Amino acid sequence: MSKKVQVQARINGEEVEFLCEPRQSLLEVLRDELGLTGSKEGCNNGNCGACNVIMDGVLVNSCLVLGVEIQGKEITTIEGLAGPEKLHPLQQKFLEYAALQCGICTPGFIVASKALLDKNPHPTEQEVRYWLAGNLCRCTGYDKIVRAVLAAAEVDHEGRR
Repeated sequence: MSKKVQVQARINGEEVEFLCEPRQSLLEVLRDELGLTGSKEGCNNGNCGACNVIMDGVLVNSCLVLGVEIQGKEITTIEGLAGPEKLHPLQQKFLEYAALQCGICTPGFIVASKALLDKNPHPTEQEVRYWLAGNLCRCTGYDKIVRAVLAAAEVDHEGRR
């Protein structure tokens, strides 16, 4: 058994300190050590996007990042999007447009969409489709997801994205 490493990071706006093994992925740390189970394990090799998180403003697959690599970083997971009183506009539009089925891929799609809207608040349909090409859904077509993202882009921003 390897020696655990102490890591400090800012996760969903809160300073967090935890111990993890050097071989543990960020996804394993989020789910197993910190109880943040919103990020899902899909392929565990960076091909499906179910485990997407935002690290210092960059969209990453948390299954490909080691937990020790987030020392001093800022991480946003699906749990960090909604406010205390209402859903994030992306979450609300995913519900309104029925852009989900089994839910395994949904957190990754929403986090990836947030990263897109942070960089490009008014994307075209083609830009949304291109950006989300790294996310896979086995249940439904992608059209409802793209419509939900485009609708969320029209919501009054008020600093929510």
